[in-house]
Amino acid sequence: MTDDITVLIVDDHPVVRQGLRTFLDLQDDITVIGEAFDGASCVAEAERLHPNVILLDLRMPGTDGVFALRGLRDRANPARVLVITSFADPSAIVPAVRAGAAGYVYKDVDPPALAAAIRSVHAGHVLLHPDVARLLAEGDSRPSDLRLTSRESEVLEAVVRGLSNREIAKKFDLSEKTVKSHMSAILAKLGLQDRTQAALYAVRTGLVPLAGK
Repeated sequence: MTDDITVLIVDDHPVVRQGLRTFLDLQDDITVIGEAFDGASCVAEAERLHPNVILLDLRMPGTDGVFALRGLRDRANPARVLVITSFADPSAIVPAVRAGAAGYVYKDVDPPALAAAIRSVHAGHVLLHPDVARLLAEGDSRPSDLRLTSRESEVLEAVVRGLSNREIAKKFDLSEKTVKSHMSAILAKLGLQDRTQAALYAVRTGLVPLAGK
């Protein structure tokens, strides 16, 4: 059980939370360890339970999902956040990603795809539709004179391509510890807090072009 992905479900509808829990409890490698009903309770439960992944609704009465994301970021909570939303407009997702979400899925997602998305963000991947990535790429850029080493540049490009730390380590014949050290150096140099922000910065400034460009 120690290798299970632990999940906190955050949604203001009890029926939705129960439905998600029922499905996820059927997965051999995923364990639901708690539930929350708004942004404030999400932050509190995340601090208490230390989940690997938070499955987060955006639209909730009172304190919403973006509030939760900002609270988690302020507390340097390491949980990966997968937003589950009914918003069809990609621009509605942008504030959540800027606040630290690792990706998002729609509420009508097939259950197996939801489980796969949870595993993916837990592994370190960033799940962004190209339309959302392009909207994010329109933001303000940072100074272009920041110097990354050649290895750091390679690691950053691999992050943009969606590789996890384990996959990056295998690609460049490194240890995962070394990859984490490179990521820490990248984040420090760029003045960013997590790999999602680093990937967006790389695309926005042209360090790594969007796929297909």
